[in-house]
Amino acid sequence: MTDILSLLSGLRRPNLLVTAARLGAEDYSRPVHLRRLLPGADLPGPGAALMQLMAMEAGLEEHRRIASGGAGYSPARHIEVLAAIMAEARSLAARRSAAAQPPAAALAGGPAS
Repeated sequence: MTDILSLLSGLRRPNLLVTAARLGAEDYSRPVHLRRLLPGADLPGPGAALMQLMAMEAGLEEHRRIASGGAGYSPARHIEVLAAIMAEARSLAARRSAAAQPPAAALAGGPAS
């Protein structure tokens, strides 16, 4: 199975979209932005959210290429989705990094025997 973060590293999008999305990711607020993009009772975890966002972005990218930015394509929506992908990917990577770290007690040698 391919790791979702590896899939993200393979995405190639126009520099203007990526730059705008990076700026948008700085102000990303998960409860506000993710709820707008993925409406529902509960917000999914970062991995599940990324899968849904990536599917949404693939549709936007296809529409961008076919329509050449014509009617029906929203660059603002595309940027919003890309910004959410970037922010959720950071969150997922941070969670994985934290999970890989040994507990503080183990680092300190734990309680004396």
